[in-house]
Amino acid sequence: MNVWIGVDLGTQSVRVMAVTGDGQVVGTASRALSSHRDGPRHEQDPEQWWRELSVAAREALRYVPASEVAGVAVDATSGTILLTDPSGRAVTPALMYDDRRADAGRANEVGAAVWERLGYRRMQPNWALPKLLWLLENAPEGARLAHQSDFVNRRLVGHEVATDLSNALKTGVDLIEERWPLEVMDALGVPAQLLPEVVRPGTRLGVVCAEAAQETGIPAGTPVFAGTTDGCAAQLGAGADRVGSWNSVLGTTLVLKGVTKELIHDPLGVVYSHRAPDGSWLPGGASSTGAGVLTRDLPGRDLDALSAQAAARPGPPAGVTYPLVSRGERFPFDAPAAEGFTLGSPADDVERYAAILLGAAFVERLCFDYLDLLGAPVDGEIILTGGATRSAYWTQLRADVLERPVTLRENAEPALGMAVLASGDSSGMIRTRAVVDPSGADLTEAYLRFVTELERRGWLDTAAAEHARERTDR
Repeated sequence: MNVWIGVDLGTQSVRVMAVTGDGQVVGTASRALSSHRDGPRHEQDPEQWWRELSVAAREALRYVPASEVAGVAVDATSGTILLTDPSGRAVTPALMYDDRRADAGRANEVGAAVWERLGYRRMQPNWALPKLLWLLENAPEGARLAHQSDFVNRRLVGHEVATDLSNALKTGVDLIEERWPLEVMDALGVPAQLLPEVVRPGTRLGVVCAEAAQETGIPAGTPVFAGTTDGCAAQLGAGADRVGSWNSVLGTTLVLKGVTKELIHDPLGVVYSHRAPDGSWLPGGASSTGAGVLTRDLPGRDLDALSAQAAARPGPPAGVTYPLVSRGERFPFDAPAAEGFTLGSPADDVERYAAILLGAAFVERLCFDYLDLLGAPVDGEIILTGGATRSAYWTQLRADVLERPVTLRENAEPALGMAVLASGDSSGMIRTRAVVDPSGADLTEAYLRFVTELERRGWLDTAAAEHARERTDR
């Protein structure tokens, strides 16, 4: 029986998972990672990634016969980069995905036409290209760019490796032509020899070398495949890999990722797309709304108990809350001045809890309405993952708001997604836990009031609001 290894390099830990072709997890382990934060600065030690990965891999593979290990792939946080010497050793700390010391102005000025063509219009200060320009100001001669997963993959195979298009997106790679826009890089002062080759996720990079095998316990000769960002890895783990299917991840915040045949262009720039292993596109967006409001507005409360009490009450929630933890919204609209609000007057903590859950579900529906406005297919399977799926009440509420069945998976973590990517076949590895159908509750009127309020406050533009109203009449 073949066993596939998925490695998830997150912010707080590295996780290794060994999975059979029929989805059985035969080994798993994780190790903590530490960071240094100081204002806009967020760094990690790349050597720690390798040390902790090695320990976790040995533990995960403790009972897995070496002859059954068939491949390994690594995902990493999007936009995390460092510089290495020609031998692959780090010469700078790793600047993490949310390090904001850089200024994106020069990158956007020079590359505006390319970023517009790729559908995201502009880069943010925490994206990898602005950070690369910042690192180059004091870079040693002969330095090389490495994304987080590149650093680990090079250690695994023992020689220079290509980077994947997914991790290279925020470094400015041309996802349409699948190459670096060298004219832009040259104008920015980025030497071509500093940039790694780029390949699609799932491309074979080499095999595990003898030295890496000794340190990690991953058998020498095991094929190593190019991975993706952690967000795309989670999407693969959820099984959202067919055109029109979507993975909606609701935890502290809300993230949607789907599959389209063609590149989606968003005039607001709140939706941007990765490239899938088969050449299709993976559009997505991240809202600032989510369950984070629960811990702020209902501190110390037993959320499971509130969920049970809310489910026992007849009828829809008495109010609806726009659940923004802090000022500003990113998706399905761009509104730096947006703030949370409540429509109606919830009488107690149970009603306040239900109003927050309903507001998050309304934002989720509005995201789908906006994606439909952009021309993205949204008629496929909707797969819910994230901490919110632990609440049966919230899951039912989301199905009722969407007026669609929603699917829950047994496991949808990024490490599983990397095992799926390494195997090249998700058909047997993705397991469904349940499908929740709408109950028939009519929440349309409350949803339209919510949309109208967002429009009235000037955050949601009229075209998006009108489209949301039109979709309720279909």
